[in-house]
Amino acid sequence: MDIKAQKPLEINTDLARQILVGFIQSEIQRAGFSRAVIGLSGGVDSSLSCLLTVEALGPENVLAVRMPYKTSSSDSMDHAQMVIEQSGVKEITVSITEMVDPYFERFPNMGQIREGNIMARARMMVLYDQSAHFNGLVVGTGNKTEILLGYTTLYGDSACAINPIGDLYKTQVRQLAAAVGVPDAIIKKPPSADLWVGQTDEGELGFTYDEVDRLLLLLVDHRFSPEDCVEAGFDPAFIKEVIERIRRSQFKRVLPPIAKISNRTVGYDFLYLRDWGT
Repeated sequence: MDIKAQKPLEINTDLARQILVGFIQSEIQRAGFSRAVIGLSGGVDSSLSCLLTVEALGPENVLAVRMPYKTSSSDSMDHAQMVIEQSGVKEITVSITEMVDPYFERFPNMGQIREGNIMARARMMVLYDQSAHFNGLVVGTGNKTEILLGYTTLYGDSACAINPIGDLYKTQVRQLAAAVGVPDAIIKKPPSADLWVGQTDEGELGFTYDEVDRLLLLLVDHRFSPEDCVEAGFDPAFIKEVIERIRRSQFKRVLPPIAKISNRTVGYDFLYLRDWGT
């Protein structure tokens, strides 16, 4: 097995753009909608999803929702505004501070992780309410790296109707973002969920996206064994940590298991295609 001969993370951005714009168009229309709602954080993932959706549906059919908390970085709001002005989408800003602070005050010792999860779920509550008001489906903004590592909040930032960038590693998101026209200031800034002051994704994970993307490409896309990855130059402890993260977060990537009682159980025997009847 020639590890060095494996394809790198570079993608054909023109082809990826064409596929993803077509995906958004077909999936939104298949569900009987013509509009979309996106949580626009000012980060590269949501900015890319927003611009792709605008290309697919037109700016008049896309609602970008900014949902800051009182400690959110001002850069996040400013960068989201850049994308709003560039794309011409409809927009609304809904602060979640007044929503979550009373709950935080009731449980003052919950810690940053719990607080972050609550904020993520509060934001999704806002998005789905705006989805009902705007009559548009919620478009996801999670990339493949986050999904595989479980670096998402279940029923929070992972919740969506469709996800155009979920099969792109973070490294590839940056490539496509540059091709689509996401501002450099957004692409180059340290990735952050902006859940607390000074929080960064890579600081919380303990490794860089570039490093883990190269390993995930071997483990997931090319089905290499841990031993093959060691041969490729990765540290055995790092490989073990990443594999364990993937294993522990599997429940986030599937629908909840249903206990089988009848002859036709959703998810087991009832497996009609998504476009059944269309």
